[in-house]
Amino acid sequence: MAKRQFCGVWVWIKVHRFFMGLCQHLHYFWSVIVKDFFVKKEEEQVPSDDAIFHKEKIVVLGQMLKDKSLPIEKRAQAAQRIGLLAFTGGPTAGNFAAEYMQEVSHLLQNYEVAPKIKILLLQGIACWCYLDPESQTRAKHLQFIPILLSFLESRSESTIKGEINSNLLLQFWTCYVLSIMTCNNVSIIKELRGHSTLKDNLLMLAPENWSGWPENFAEVLFFLLGFHRS
Repeated sequence: MAKRQFCGVWVWIKVHRFFMGLCQHLHYFWSVIVKDFFVKKEEEQVPSDDAIFHKEKIVVLGQMLKDKSLPIEKRAQAAQRIGLLAFTGGPTAGNFAAEYMQEVSHLLQNYEVAPKIKILLLQGIACWCYLDPESQTRAKHLQFIPILLSFLESRSESTIKGEINSNLLLQFWTCYVLSIMTCNNVSIIKELRGHSTLKDNLLMLAPENWSGWPENFAEVLFFLLGFHRS
């Protein structure tokens, strides 16, 4: 009985650390990415309706995202910014941004896209899904889960350290996005638990060097999915 109570407290601590980590990471996003994108000179005034909904900005960025004549990195940066606008604009902006996420899905499935470009796309998904169950569910319906799990399955065949680290960083971001999608979403938890290799993949990633991250998100996802109980 005492052992069970201890385990329960330990799990609660891990989950609490996860939410604290999300807050810290979100603060980083705001300070480094969101703030740089939105903050203009003080004298510039943004119309209040645009600040809430960001419709026109999302439309422009959506056109960039779909424009196949643009460099792939520019399109990925547009996807990242759409996610940021969806987060800062609230549920209405998130709903409006959803129509562009199919294009993000297509880019993520392109094997020729470099890991650093895919990370930009993952950052956009993370912002879009953050504490938004509706966006999380839409991400599930767009088949993002099998796409993300395929990243965790991949093993770099390169012997070049830079390429190995790039692939590892992509997997770190994948763990982060899956943690975001899992938060308060029972249907996604059930789906992820149904993938037999996920537990082993997380166990392989957890001992890696997560320094610079607010949390070890392989470990966080492992506990959120209840794998520690099986």
